[in-house]
Amino acid sequence: MATLSCPRCHQLIDSQAITCPHCRITLKAFGHPGIPLHRAVGNDYLCETCVYHQDDSCNFPKRPYAQDCTLYQNLEESRLELKKQTNNSGLSTNIKSWLKRYQGLVLLIAILFVCLLISLTS
Repeated sequence: MATLSCPRCHQLIDSQAITCPHCRITLKAFGHPGIPLHRAVGNDYLCETCVYHQDDSCNFPKRPYAQDCTLYQNLEESRLELKKQTNNSGLSTNIKSWLKRYQGLVLLIAILFVCLLISLTS
């Protein structure tokens, strides 16, 4: 059984607990103990820095004043991850992607090449 510290009262609690048994703060999304519940710091709202609010795809009833949300995606973290992925895509990744996309054409060219080699050796 893994334990963690409550963010409000700092008492040790079970990591699968939905609410803290000491201060009763909700720790996870109601009814879904595996889904983390993101919380805003202080009086800020999560929507201000959420990807779904920025692209206007959020349908959360508390929007734009949500201080806790299970679907929250940090806008800056998403941008950094996208930048990291584009920086890591090298020539070998591009070649693999192209070969996967046009594998039928590559197979056809290979068959034609083998046929040409057979006809030249005969």
